[in-house]
Amino acid sequence: MPAPRANTGSENSPVASKNDSLNTKDLRRILGSSFLGSVIEYYDFILYATAASIIFDKVFFGNLTPGLALFASFGTLAVGYVARPLGGIIFGHFGDRVGRKKMLVLSMMMMGFATIAIGLLPTTASIGVAAPIILVLLRVVQGISVGGEWGGATLMALEHAPANKRGFAASFANAGAPAGGLLATFLISFVSFSTGDNFLTWGWRIPFLFSAVLIVIGMVIRLKVAESPVFQQMDAKAASAQKERKTPISLVLKHHSKTVVITLVASLGFYTCQGILTSWGVSQAVGLGVDRSFVLNSKGYAAIITIVVCLLAAKLSDRYGRKTILTVGAVAGIVWAFPAIALMSNGTGWGFMVAVLVGNGVIQGILAGPIGAYISELFPADVRYTGASLAYQSSSTLGAGFTPMIATALAMTFGVMSVGVFWVAILVIGFIAIRMSPEGAALEHKQSKLTTNKNSINA
Repeated sequence: MPAPRANTGSENSPVASKNDSLNTKDLRRILGSSFLGSVIEYYDFILYATAASIIFDKVFFGNLTPGLALFASFGTLAVGYVARPLGGIIFGHFGDRVGRKKMLVLSMMMMGFATIAIGLLPTTASIGVAAPIILVLLRVVQGISVGGEWGGATLMALEHAPANKRGFAASFANAGAPAGGLLATFLISFVSFSTGDNFLTWGWRIPFLFSAVLIVIGMVIRLKVAESPVFQQMDAKAASAQKERKTPISLVLKHHSKTVVITLVASLGFYTCQGILTSWGVSQAVGLGVDRSFVLNSKGYAAIITIVVCLLAAKLSDRYGRKTILTVGAVAGIVWAFPAIALMSNGTGWGFMVAVLVGNGVIQGILAGPIGAYISELFPADVRYTGASLAYQSSSTLGAGFTPMIATALAMTFGVMSVGVFWVAILVIGFIAIRMSPEGAALEHKQSKLTTNKNSINA
């Protein structure tokens, strides 16, 4: 039975009240900005993840044994994920107090600076230990930036959209992530093929420097987008009542800590899929002798499937509920975990391709589609940026940030199938959290009715 559609009362955007469609000039610009902004942010972020799998262990940690070098390279990858919750808190605080749009512009500028700087960074052979130290610091900037991007991009789309299309609108931010990964993967693959033996010398820098072009395009589009109508209404009410809104993080921790924990755990399956398939799996396949360009291209093809499935799953979540679609994704992931590990570890290109096309393309796409609306709708508007960002980015830290390191350690100690055991355990825990949580759209419908009744009594 379809879940009740959200009727968010005062939170409905002005656009939505006039036209129950996403196909208007303003909404097309908003959704395009949300998608493109995520493309750029995740191009930079996933570019680093790919580089950590096949480049940085040799360029910045070449003085270590191969196993330790890869572990150290994944360690720098994890640092960025550790910084993401901090970015969610910082950007969420100001996003809930001064506006979503301003924070999105700042996050894009920060990400561009860090990525370009990595592309210009001298190697360890040139400046010694300073190189990996600077690399880690720049990775922290990337983490803080992307930690603020997702919440703002998701809310700008969700809060402008008609109430019964919020899941589909919010998914444009998540769909931008695989699109950014697709662009990063294909560009690395092309540069790797084009530069040949020079790839590890200087060719790897080209995709990082290309970020400058993307940042300029993204800033031009993002600056034209209007502020979220939900924030404008909230800000106007606070101004008319001459009230200063309390610190969002304190309100989240005091009143919504349970929601943070549940949505964090519910998101772990999505990010664990990403960490195992797109980071650990890449290094596993390349280490077993699979052609590097073939691996990267397979990962890119999977990203195309992810985008399509993500948007379709989000649209279905508007009809059948976020929890239903997320449950389907979690169960599919549990079923596919061990076959995927076996395929990625058999030393063949076709094995890796099938593993990522199904795992990264289909299953991760199902989980990615509804996740933005699922998390956001469980938090009230005045702390939504902070609460949703804290939950989602903390999940990214635990699920994707540490997964490649954990998978590497498990495979070295207990064999590759132990990675499958770990993967299934995370998906089962996420499944339980999803089933424990309320349906966000239904919860907003209930809150809206309570607010309407309260206003009627006061009148």
